[in-house]
Amino acid sequence: MDEGDEGGPLSQDTLRGRTGESSVAHWFLLDADRWLLAGVLAAAAFTTFVGLGTVAMPLRAAMESGTPIDTAFQALVAAILTGVTLVVSINQLVLSQELGRLGDQQAWMDEAMEYRRNVEELFGSVGPPDPSQFLQALVQTSSDRAETLREAVADSDDDQLRRRTERLVENVCRNSEEIRSQLETSTFGEFGVLRSGLNYNYSWKIYAVRRLRHEHEDSLEEDELAAFDELIDALTLFGPALEHFKSLYFQWELVHLTRSILYAGLPGVVAATATVLYLDQESLPGTTLGVDNLVWVVSTSATLSLVPFFLLAAYVLRIATISKRTGSLGPFILRRAERTEAIDWEE
Repeated sequence: MDEGDEGGPLSQDTLRGRTGESSVAHWFLLDADRWLLAGVLAAAAFTTFVGLGTVAMPLRAAMESGTPIDTAFQALVAAILTGVTLVVSINQLVLSQELGRLGDQQAWMDEAMEYRRNVEELFGSVGPPDPSQFLQALVQTSSDRAETLREAVADSDDDQLRRRTERLVENVCRNSEEIRSQLETSTFGEFGVLRSGLNYNYSWKIYAVRRLRHEHEDSLEEDELAAFDELIDALTLFGPALEHFKSLYFQWELVHLTRSILYAGLPGVVAATATVLYLDQESLPGTTLGVDNLVWVVSTSATLSLVPFFLLAAYVLRIATISKRTGSLGPFILRRAERTEAIDWEE
């Protein structure tokens, strides 16, 4: 087992456990704060600029034979203005989907209330309004119904059914406990809620339960069949909730991205414009730490100008990774990594 988000054991049912990727790659793509990741990229770019400015042709000599700084920073100014405008436009396009006629809003409300009524029939009570608590309740219900299934087949004469059911129930309960503990400290709007939901591979569980029911259907009593169906119902209702919260999270991320781009774009365009207007080969004579002061200034200005693009890359990396790894809704398993050996079908 790998190490989980809180330092505990990480099962093969979690997102990272299923993909088998390293902790560094998982942190880079998903877990890292997007501003922190952009800062890491900016630090790497700054170090690269200073290093190149130190070992390459002296910057002052290059400026005497041409205008590389003016050319580069004029392009950066244009790129920043175009990029900010494009991101804001995309954000407005996405958010416009929330605007609609009264009839559309009523239809969305009716669908949401119908889903909640279906889930509350499962709960036997009114479901919690908070997304993290709602997912917790769904996961807890799945775990409870898995335990009910284990009790239902405990007296079965089919030894293979009992062994397979035991392994399946242990898988569901262990994964459910992991998810509940993660959701207890998660707040919607942060990635933690969605990450916890993604760690619950409900699609594979639906398939495993349905296949187990089908292969042993002839030996199942009526109460055992009902226990299988109730567990399937609980797992099935998890999928739409996760997809709905994923859509809401993407909207929040796009809002955060737009705001972040605007925050970073203003100092970036100011730094690039000031470099074009005021910097020449006679500026800032001397060296600091053995590096020409002109190199320090140009590297700093170039890094500030690139921060909006680092932020864009950081946010898009997470959104694209989530989209790729959750490309299906329901019992379809698109990637082999999503499959776990909860049951040995060859027994």
